[in-house]
Amino acid sequence: MDKDLRLLYLNVAAENLLEISVRKANQLFIGDVLIKAAENIGEMQTALTKNNSFTKRQTQLQLMHGKTVDVDYTITPFEEDGELRALLEITSLEHSYRISREESLNSTHATTRELVRGLAHEIKNPLGGIRGAAQLLAAELDSEDLKDYTNVIIEEADRLHKLVDRLVGSRQPLKMEPINIHEVIERVRSLVQAEISGNSIDLVRDYDPSIPPVLADSSQLIQAMLNIVRNAMQALFSPKVEHNLGRIYLRTRIIRNATIGAKFHRLVASIKIIDNGPGIKPELIDSIFYPMISGRAEGTGLGLSITHSIINQHQGLIECESRPGATCFTVLLPLAPAGC
Repeated sequence: MDKDLRLLYLNVAAENLLEISVRKANQLFIGDVLIKAAENIGEMQTALTKNNSFTKRQTQLQLMHGKTVDVDYTITPFEEDGELRALLEITSLEHSYRISREESLNSTHATTRELVRGLAHEIKNPLGGIRGAAQLLAAELDSEDLKDYTNVIIEEADRLHKLVDRLVGSRQPLKMEPINIHEVIERVRSLVQAEISGNSIDLVRDYDPSIPPVLADSSQLIQAMLNIVRNAMQALFSPKVEHNLGRIYLRTRIIRNATIGAKFHRLVASIKIIDNGPGIKPELIDSIFYPMISGRAEGTGLGLSITHSIINQHQGLIECESRPGATCFTVLLPLAPAGC
């Protein structure tokens, strides 16, 4: 920037962060790019006047298109050909926030999993006793009406047993191999298509057929994606839906220069599952992947938690954005190594 805080040059990272090209930004006042930033601009001007470097941590900047970004920034005055200039270095905090969220979520999942595994044995033993006693009782009963009650006991014991198994999760190692992500999505689509038959819900495919294989366990990935798509389907069955036609978009793309956790990937596969349902309550959005969290009264709160665990085991990332009329789950998966 020059001494009047007019932009002279942006690198590619700055163009991406500020959502403006270097050509359009040239000679623009910084206040035209960062909206409602009077305090920050005042601090930059003070730094230039005093010829001192200035750093601000964890501040929020509003861009010219309305988007807000959380950043750290440093402004450093210097001279070039006898003219006062300023170097503005902006560091987005999105990546560090994402890592922090993922670490917190993974820690919670690990703690919950160990707790449930410790309780599972104690729960399954009495369940087995209850089921066995109900079977013995049914064998002694002559009345079919009374046997109906014992059948209920057996069925509910089996349901609780399956619930505990789902909470504990599979201990089997993943069978990782290169797979076409569209084969997984098509399998999920065919399963859900049968469930929505007769309802006004469209499954819309929007695929990038050029996506290379990903390294994954096909059956586990099908389960993860099926949980998300079923969630979207159930959202569209909600009485809160105000339109007559529900849509679930299944979209795949290649994303360049993505960071998953602490690892940088030149290319990753992106899978988006978008529905036009009523949206997720704002108070639930930050905890939607935690166990036992559900926006439906009849929900177990396990589907998305299991999905998160599966995606995490694949070294991938899952995120959710939601507002009324548009809920989007994004899954990022690393591509299979060349020659795999």
